[in-house]
Amino acid sequence: MSIINEQLDFSTVANVFLAHGSLQSPAFFDGRLCAELALEDLSAERWLEEVSLALNVEQPESREDADVLLGWRRQTLDALAAAELNFEPLLPDELFSLGERAQGLKEWVQGFTEVVNEVDGETYERWSSPLREALEDLGQLAAIEVEIDDDPENENDLFALTEHARMAAMLLYTEQHPGQPQVEQSEQGSSAGADTTDDDSQTLH
Repeated sequence: MSIINEQLDFSTVANVFLAHGSLQSPAFFDGRLCAELALEDLSAERWLEEVSLALNVEQPESREDADVLLGWRRQTLDALAAAELNFEPLLPDELFSLGERAQGLKEWVQGFTEVVNEVDGETYERWSSPLREALEDLGQLAAIEVEIDDDPENENDLFALTEHARMAAMLLYTEQHPGQPQVEQSEQGSSAGADTTDDDSQTLH
């Protein structure tokens, strides 16, 4: 069944990883995906190659799995480019413990900063002060404590940290794509993903 019109969540992508025998975190690769879409306009083909390499396969084992992986990229691109500013990182949801959710955020940040840290100094200096500050603060989240209790205080802290990651990703994307109509960019992202789908089977306490 095609997932083109369905909203992908963390568990759906994690199940594809598990089906390929991989225990790697989708959150880490979602962080990389967000940064690569912003910095490199990552194509659907290149994304599928990157994830397949991470799964240690030449290509996904089924058309359905490929649909999920390509839909993941398309969903992320559309959200980053949307005027509604409704982008959300692909992270474990309320079905997971607070510690697992904190671990997911930590891994997302690691993936995102891994890509951003490859940017040359000249490019970095051209970015706005708010973006540079957001990225510097984001780097500190890679050291957040994940062995935490499920309590309201920790949940509020985690929400605030996740919001910081979300805003940093959107800031990076919008600064790298100045003057491009949001709706037009979203449509281009959907078209690119659909074509390839057809061709390829704050510290917590």
